[in-house]
Amino acid sequence: MRTVLPFFKRGLTITVLWLVSMILLPLSLLIATALQLKGADIWAIVTSERVMSSILLSFKMSFIATVVNLIFGFLLAWILVRYDFWGKNMVNALIDLPFALPTAVAGIALASLYAPTGLIGGALEKIGIHIAYTPSGITVALIFVSLPFVVRAIQPVLQNLDPSYEEAASILGAGKFITLTRVIIPALLPAIIGGAGMGFARSLGEYGSVIFIAGNVPLVSEIAPLIIMSKLDLYDVQGASVVALLMISISFILIFLINALQWQVSKKMTQVK
Repeated sequence: MRTVLPFFKRGLTITVLWLVSMILLPLSLLIATALQLKGADIWAIVTSERVMSSILLSFKMSFIATVVNLIFGFLLAWILVRYDFWGKNMVNALIDLPFALPTAVAGIALASLYAPTGLIGGALEKIGIHIAYTPSGITVALIFVSLPFVVRAIQPVLQNLDPSYEEAASILGAGKFITLTRVIIPALLPAIIGGAGMGFARSLGEYGSVIFIAGNVPLVSEIAPLIIMSKLDLYDVQGASVVALLMISISFILIFLINALQWQVSKKMTQVK
């Protein structure tokens, strides 16, 4: 088979060298740094109440943010693809804003907005809802930074979706809800899973936008990246490496499972076609 880019062996060599230098080498150094500690010390760090609480909080808030983004990200992608309206290009550009905006700036803006004296936070405070400096604030920040991953994963697939499937469903008597759940969503499922996986991974490692709105109270609103930074501030490089390695290991397993699920769904869809 003739390809546009020839020289398979040379291209493969360059690709492998790039992956080694950008991913495997830093990961190897991280493992080596963590292993400078004794096994008992590593276990003590991993099982400490503060570390376990921060990791559980990071995964919990990331999961909630991903679920919220799946719902509203799907709606945003649907509106941008299926409707024409004034300001559509502006909305389309705003979705990519979290990519360009420094996360620290986003965190300051969100903290100011949702603080008890902020525009939204002040109104919510009157009815007893607290966002800033609580775990809810973490979720808001994670929703902000990870929303584009879901929208941009679903949008092109939805745009290229053959409308004849919907027309056939309508001719056969299927209502709008049945068409959505039995025709459209299954066709978009690989993209939905992929977008959710990327958004979830992005949320797990988020630091800049979270620290300003989370409150950073140990055992309450302290995320795992903050634990890592706290240990680095105390020059505990080995301890920070242990926590980072634990986060990477759990994240890799979850991302691998998500990718495997996406591959299985894509394979089934290909077989059906």
